[in-house]
Amino acid sequence: MPESMPISDPAVTSDADLLAHTSLAVRTAGAALRELFGDVVPYRTLEELMHALAVNDDAVLGVLRPRLTALRPGAGWVEEELAGGPLPAGEWWVVDPAEGNVNHLHGLPEWAVTATLVRDNLPVLTVVHLPLTGETYTALAGAGAHLDGRALHVSRTSDLGLGIVATSQARPDEDEKVVRRVDSSITEMLLDALVVRTAVPATLHLLNVAAGRIDAFWQFAGARADLLPGALLVTEAGGRITDVEGRPWTPASESFLAAAPGVHAEAAATLSR
Repeated sequence: MPESMPISDPAVTSDADLLAHTSLAVRTAGAALRELFGDVVPYRTLEELMHALAVNDDAVLGVLRPRLTALRPGAGWVEEELAGGPLPAGEWWVVDPAEGNVNHLHGLPEWAVTATLVRDNLPVLTVVHLPLTGETYTALAGAGAHLDGRALHVSRTSDLGLGIVATSQARPDEDEKVVRRVDSSITEMLLDALVVRTAVPATLHLLNVAAGRIDAFWQFAGARADLLPGALLVTEAGGRITDVEGRPWTPASESFLAAAPGVHAEAAATLSR
């Protein structure tokens, strides 16, 4: 775990305390997003879609941002949810106010609120809250991953042919090269794995990897806000995080693979073909 830094709120004396306060803030913000959930939100143009997405984001950020800023006044704030690559030195809040926002607009249940504190480009703590179920997933570097206080562990599957794997579309405007690579990877996994799931958002698949419900998740490209929460959860639950060729993953990597140790090598070999 990175060396602890001074905590700004006098009531917060450790990173564990900070995680608890962050969890409360994320759950409170999640309630605001749940209030907006219901019927399908109609839109006819890209401009109308972007406005609807922004309504959800703003509702959450109006609650979440002041609370997180009060916890760590000196931390930076990542404004662009689809941004990737390394961050400058220091502390940063990487937040996705409505992970799976388009699902929320379509009345689908797969969406969440996430907040991750990154310190010198290493995730220190993360909270992923699912407002519809009330579940809260947390991870603290060096202290494990948990679902509402219960420790999480990745699966013990040791044969990819018996495994459930998943992938996700990183963004709606991927270039053709990436799209064709995704298509090819799904075909290869359909040949080697038991079942392949494809859906957005990435974070919810990564929750399932951390909880041992599925065995591997991969994605090409992707934003920090999509991958950092799940990367810490999976790592702390005993999983392996690399790129699809088995090299160490960073937010600047062009691909991402999270897997149970027993199937990681097979999954990487499949995706590298």
